[in-house]
Amino acid sequence: MDRPASTWNDSLEHAEVTDIGMRRQNNQDSLTAMPAPDEASWRQRGHLFMVADGMGAHAAGELASKLACDFIPHNYSKMQPGHDPILALQQAIIGANAEIHRRGQAEAGFQGMGTTCSTLLLLPEGAFVGHVGDSRVYRMRGDQLDQLTFDHSLVWELRATSQLAGAADSLPKNIITRSLGPNPHVQVDLEGPFPIRAGDTFLICTDGLTGPVKDEEIGAILYSLGPAEAARVLVDLANLRGGPDNISVVVARVNGAPVATEIEAPPLPPAKRGPLVQIIAWAIAALSLVAAGALVFGGMLLPAGVA
Repeated sequence: MDRPASTWNDSLEHAEVTDIGMRRQNNQDSLTAMPAPDEASWRQRGHLFMVADGMGAHAAGELASKLACDFIPHNYSKMQPGHDPILALQQAIIGANAEIHRRGQAEAGFQGMGTTCSTLLLLPEGAFVGHVGDSRVYRMRGDQLDQLTFDHSLVWELRATSQLAGAADSLPKNIITRSLGPNPHVQVDLEGPFPIRAGDTFLICTDGLTGPVKDEEIGAILYSLGPAEAARVLVDLANLRGGPDNISVVVARVNGAPVATEIEAPPLPPAKRGPLVQIIAWAIAALSLVAAGALVFGGMLLPAGVA
């Protein structure tokens, strides 16, 4: 599902892609893009983007992530004028947790279902993040990629407390310690404000991307490509690496005022980024050809066609 779009006055460009991956039978990821339709609305509520990665047997994970991506934007949008948008986001996420938990308790097939939730708000005060789970929010500024969220996973928790620091690398990386739904109450991480500069690119993604694709590769792609192209290439690269999970990405690039609230040197012009774009394109093409050849040799014609 590809959805590139530009916001009023071309101050913000964004694109969203969600993909089932190569090994799953259904897509348990969901995503939402709720840009403000005009500047007045933006000054009150900002631009809202989010992804959710559902967990649970059968259709439970799919339902949990959909509930999160429906409930949070809907309830956030009902915020009254003059209300604190950060508090409204926190309350919307906590409300989504209560609703997912209620649905899980009401139906036997949905018990224990849950979902991650990573949200990004772009407001006049700056960028804010509301986060539960191991989906991530990144900011690309110039040639520097920063992760703005903390993974609520066993590995990250052990590293943060300096427990079993050496053994943490050998532990399963998909064991999460916090999510929406399994428990009646949840702690929401709220980060920000982060100043916003023209040229800043934000990425919200599920671990279907960050598992197979390294941060260095994510940064190079965000640096070199526009939101629509970057979103598509990131998903294709994750699938090329085996696509072991559903993959969802939202890419939002700030092009200028009024969304950009911090004065800074303008981003590099596209002409100076051309060689790196070509290098990435040739590298992906070469990897695709190698993968296709290996799959044909192994008799797997359908995956070879995809490659």
